[in-house]
Amino acid sequence: MTGRLASLPMYLANRPAVAALWELLRQRLVDAGLQRLPSTLTWPQDYHGHWLGPDLLLSQTCGYPLTDDLAGKVQLVGCFAYDAPQCSGIECRSVLVARAEHRRFELKDFRGLRAAFNAPNSQSGYNAFRALVAPLAVNGRFFGDSVETGGHGASVAAVREGRADLAAIDCVTYAALTRSTPQAAEGLCIVATTEAYPGLPLITALGTTAPERALLQHALRALLASNEAAPTLQALHIVGFEVPPPGNYQRCVEMRESALTQGYPLLA
Repeated sequence: MTGRLASLPMYLANRPAVAALWELLRQRLVDAGLQRLPSTLTWPQDYHGHWLGPDLLLSQTCGYPLTDDLAGKVQLVGCFAYDAPQCSGIECRSVLVARAEHRRFELKDFRGLRAAFNAPNSQSGYNAFRALVAPLAVNGRFFGDSVETGGHGASVAAVREGRADLAAIDCVTYAALTRSTPQAAEGLCIVATTEAYPGLPLITALGTTAPERALLQHALRALLASNEAAPTLQALHIVGFEVPPPGNYQRCVEMRESALTQGYPLLA
């Protein structure tokens, strides 16, 4: 019998700590009697295909896909809370990053300049960014151009190198980036933040049973209370775990609908 799949693929600035977190969580799940546990984490390249896998035990996705193309196809397990700036409980914001030469700019001053975003299905890098810009758009446009980079780190690099002028970066990602590779953010500044939204949801396959899901949640709560796990959690800046009502993520839908209502369907 093959094992199930587990991944924590969204915050990988400290990959060894992510792997250690799974080891700690896995042992608690073994002790609880959960079957077919993977011995190691999967590091997916095709996130969407991985998230929809019928053998998915645990993964971390983005709030916008959870309410869009993953809606009704996965189950919400819960959400970690982080201690990065701009985080409050499980809620977070995106920071709008620009070069230091633009440090006195307000958002309106970036009209006609170039935006970078990681992917169009990203809550932090696209959906929240679009909602913030929408009131300033005229005939569906605000920026002179926009570029898809494929990742938050690449968006930061695009701004730093002058290939773009503004990007919205998940605040936990940006805090980890400035700690682990401070040179990546050299010469950059934060000029604004988006509205708050629920943080990255932990998910499991639709076929995961209710008792299995409850075991996952119990193990995650126990992990947060564990002295043994404290150094690993601190390394990853995880300070809590909650099980929010699924309706909390409706805020991502509201941000999209707000932009659409204002005639701003694309980050342009």
